[in-house]
Amino acid sequence: MHNLSSHLALTREYLYTMTIDELDARLISLLHAEPRLGVLECSRRLGVARGTVQARLDRLLARGVITGFGPDVSPVALGYDVTAFVTMEIKQVSGHDPVAHRLAHIPEVLEVHTITGGSDLLCRVVARTNADLQRVIDQIVDVQGVLRTSSIIALDTPVPYRVLPLVADVPRRGVR
Repeated sequence: MHNLSSHLALTREYLYTMTIDELDARLISLLHAEPRLGVLECSRRLGVARGTVQARLDRLLARGVITGFGPDVSPVALGYDVTAFVTMEIKQVSGHDPVAHRLAHIPEVLEVHTITGGSDLLCRVVARTNADLQRVIDQIVDVQGVLRTSSIIALDTPVPYRVLPLVADVPRRGVR
């Protein structure tokens, strides 16, 4: 048993210390720019064999580096013009998970993070208008376990969510 647990620990450590190389970074950047490209076209553009691209994709997916290929959807294009960040204090009796599970049932809640500091959770939410934001916040406050909320409305997003700078930087630094 000790040998198996040692092997699992070493395997886990190896997976966490693996890094992406320049080809992985180029593949990720290519698929980010044109997510509908097939493996054959990726191999042509990268100048490597189709099997190499497929093996790299399989490895990046298995390691959780690439988490999906779905379309990025704009909440604004769906009529949700208001973005806000809501912090909340929760009852600590049963932890964060039950509250997060309930918050996940509110469609306008896009993300939930556990945080440090004066609050316990941070949510990114969207709403159609400021008045609609009040409705969303009321739904959040009604969640069992939520004690108090505070919200901040985003006026603009000068730097949207991005990861490509990290992808490009990893092979240069040799990080994980």
